[in-house]
Amino acid sequence: MAKTQQAAGPANYRPRLLEKYKTKVFQELKDEFNYKSVMQVPRLEKIVVSMGLGEALSNKKLLESAVKELGQITGQKAVKTKSRKAISNFKLREGAEIGAMVTLRGYRMWEFLDRLISLALPRVKDFRGLNPNAFDGRGNYSLGVTEQIIFPEIDIDKVEKVGGLNVAIVTTAKNDTEGRSLLRRLGLPFRK
Repeated sequence: MAKTQQAAGPANYRPRLLEKYKTKVFQELKDEFNYKSVMQVPRLEKIVVSMGLGEALSNKKLLESAVKELGQITGQKAVKTKSRKAISNFKLREGAEIGAMVTLRGYRMWEFLDRLISLALPRVKDFRGLNPNAFDGRGNYSLGVTEQIIFPEIDIDKVEKVGGLNVAIVTTAKNDTEGRSLLRRLGLPFRK
């Protein structure tokens, strides 16, 4: 049985950033950290894009709009997230839908990261680079985007409410130094 393709498109298609990783970044990381095995070289595992919408408790239209916008941004259908416990001060009940998220893997992950680096981040007003200290200690990086309208897929006229989203980039790196080196070589613009 033939190997299934990860994304729709030509049979010989490969994302641009994945090509860069395989041809250049992989060898540079192997040489920099003196890995004995190719399996030790850090790589991207997944990217999780999420939106939290506290106002969705009173306005269900916002949640539907957020799910649609996340689908447009990532190219994959978003799932609604529910609250895990009730908090009376926020009028929040357990199981209430208060957000949306998408987990990207494979070609879609590489395509999204490429669009984030080359199209979306340069459109951020007064952008001076990403915080190089936003790693979690295990090589994973999180960043917050204040406006979803920086993505070219979003039609500004149809946006219900301008809101932010969170992007978590999960790598196989053992520590922050390896993760930072991987993401810098892939093109993430960190502040100096």
